[in-house]
Amino acid sequence: MTAVAIMRPQRAAWRATLAWRVILSVVWSLVVTGLLILLAGKNPFLAYQHIVLGAFGSWPRVIVGLNKAAPYMLAGVGVALCFRGNVANMGAEGQIAMGGLAASVVALIGVTTLGPAVLPAALLAGILGGAAWAAIAAAINLTRGVHEVLVTLMMNFIAWLVVAEFLHGPLGEIDAGFPQTPLFDSVAWLPKLVARTDLHIGIVLAVLAAIVAHVVLWHTVTGFRWRLAGASDRASHYAGVSRARSVFGLMLVSGVLSGLAGAIEVLGVHYRLIEGFSLGFGFNAIAVALLATLKPLWVIPAALFFAFLETGALSMQRQIGIPSSLVLVIQGLSLIFVLCAVGRGARKV
Repeated sequence: MTAVAIMRPQRAAWRATLAWRVILSVVWSLVVTGLLILLAGKNPFLAYQHIVLGAFGSWPRVIVGLNKAAPYMLAGVGVALCFRGNVANMGAEGQIAMGGLAASVVALIGVTTLGPAVLPAALLAGILGGAAWAAIAAAINLTRGVHEVLVTLMMNFIAWLVVAEFLHGPLGEIDAGFPQTPLFDSVAWLPKLVARTDLHIGIVLAVLAAIVAHVVLWHTVTGFRWRLAGASDRASHYAGVSRARSVFGLMLVSGVLSGLAGAIEVLGVHYRLIEGFSLGFGFNAIAVALLATLKPLWVIPAALFFAFLETGALSMQRQIGIPSSLVLVIQGLSLIFVLCAVGRGARKV
């Protein structure tokens, strides 16, 4: 029996144990949050009931959650891949913003010349916009030695300012009460997954991206190089894996996915570019990736968990007066418990 055959059941057992640890971590976060609700004089069971009803009580509410999950899923997969390769990419927020901006420019300007082709052109522009923004950060990191955390964080603020400049300038809708572009022509809108609903095809693209990322990470030479670079600098150097190539490749992939997320948001939800449309998306994507323990396939349920929590929170606030920001407590505690569980399990292996 080969060593690979011996290790395979051990890896399967470890994955099953890790999955249970993640589930138990989420349960514990709900228990602790419930105690905090109880201390505030509210009924935690009633609060969670309204969260569930707010997220799943009707088909339109489910659609809102699925649409919200799509950008979390796409950007979360990109962040998970970067973290797997020891690239601390904190720039998904800015990459989403630039992807949305690039897609909006094409949707507004190209509709008269491209006709029906404006939608794929706008999606491609969003992908290229996010990739270009990520490539700039990678180039600064590799050529000037500035740490990727600092570079990507600062570039988030620059991206927000660039979007605001366009909205207050050439792209802004005249006499609008809020910084936004005019409504896109319907030919540039993302197709609906279900007719006569707001559910667009973005959730399908996000799930496919997670599946492809899983295959690349675990079943290709490129994925092995990324995992080796993340596991050990010395081992990857000895094996001839170029750190510069890994950093640039991972940042590009993250930029592509985040740029697509931004394009989907403006073309499938708002049908226009709105100032601040991406605020919080990138940082939630980081949390989603960590909750998924950096596994692309696990990003799917993690993104759905975050999205439906946020969707149901507004109902809880309206019905019993508990602030919707409570979901931040649940999300934060989930991350803390998951990271503790993963760290404890890793020390035993």
